[in-house]
Amino acid sequence: MTPDTATSIAISGLQFIAGDEEQISRFISLTGISPDEMRKAASSQSFLIAVLEFFMGDEPTLLAFAASQNLNPADIQRALHVFSPPGLNSGDSGW
Repeated sequence: MTPDTATSIAISGLQFIAGDEEQISRFISLTGISPDEMRKAASSQSFLIAVLEFFMGDEPTLLAFAASQNLNPADIQRALHVFSPPGLNSGDSGW
């Protein structure tokens, strides 16, 4: 998977999260990021990692997002792998 494809998946993920009040509230709660900070951080790699980790941390949400984008759920994991440097553990994105 290319970095551009991974970025596209993460941005689609953010749009998916933002389109659901329950999901965006959960994302904000888990990451501690405010909506204003979210707009500023949306293009940073660490933020894109946090978006992808959000899906990987909740299977029903992962499956719903994958289905909405016609993706295999493993594509989200692959996208996360593109952004995650070796040795970075899940949850260490900085958000």
